[in-house]
Amino acid sequence: MRNINLSAVILTKNSEVYIKNCLRSLSFADEKIVIDDYSTDKTVEIAKKYGAKIYKRNLSGDFATQRNYGLSKARGKWVFFVDSDEIVPPDLKSEIVQAINNPFVGSDGFYLKRLDNIWGKTLKHGETGNIKFLRLAKKDGGLWYRKVHEVWKVAGQSHTLNVPILHLPHQTLHEFIDDINMMSDIDVRAKIDERKPSSLQKIIFWPAGKFVWNWKFRFGFLDGTQGIIIALMMSFHSFLSWSKLWVEQKHSH
Repeated sequence: MRNINLSAVILTKNSEVYIKNCLRSLSFADEKIVIDDYSTDKTVEIAKKYGAKIYKRNLSGDFATQRNYGLSKARGKWVFFVDSDEIVPPDLKSEIVQAINNPFVGSDGFYLKRLDNIWGKTLKHGETGNIKFLRLAKKDGGLWYRKVHEVWKVAGQSHTLNVPILHLPHQTLHEFIDDINMMSDIDVRAKIDERKPSSLQKIIFWPAGKFVWNWKFRFGFLDGTQGIIIALMMSFHSFLSWSKLWVEQKHSH
C-alpha cells in the first residue's frame, strides 16, 4: 500500500452544484474523501466520477462529529478539510504542497484565508472579509469541537498560508435563508450545551450590534449591495439563534 501524504475531506449534502469544481481543484490530493449526509441529488454520483471515496453518515446537527468521522477515515499524514462550495486555486495548491513537504517549516497545522464571492462580487470587508480557519493539519494533531461554527483544535505550532481559498456560498437568496435557518437550529443546541441563557436584551441588541459591527466597523458598506445583504443576514442569524433559544428554554421550565 502506497504512502498517502495528503487526504482531502469534504462534507456534502445536496452539493451537486458545487462538488465538481471543488473536487477538480483537489486533484493534487493523494486521496479525496466525501462524507455525505444522504444527498438526494447527484452529489454522490459526481463525486465518484472524480475519484472520491464516499462514506454516508447522518450529520445529525453536529458538524464537529461529522468532521471527526472524516478525520478517522483519512489515511494521509496530513488532512485538508474543504467545504463543497470552495475551490483551491493553483497558487494555493503549490503553497500547500510546499508547506507539507518542507521538514523545516516545523508546523503541525495551517490556517487558510478565505475569499468569499457572492453574486458576482468578492467581499473584502465585513465579517467574511478578513477571516481565516485552521483547515490543514497532521492527522493525529487534534479533533474538531462544537456542533456548528466548529473549530479544529490542533496541538503544536500553526502557521498561516498566504494564498486564500475561494468560497462561492449562497448563490441564491433562497439557499442563503435556508442555510441560516438550519445553522441557527444547530447553534441553539450548541448554546444549550454551553449553558448560555437567552434574554430579551440578547434577542434585541445582539443582532443590532452584529449589523453595526459588520456594516460600519468592519466596513461592510464598502462591499455595496452585497455588503448590506450579508450584514443583514448575519444579524438575522443572530436574531433567530437567540429567539429560538429563548423559546426552547421557556418550554423547558
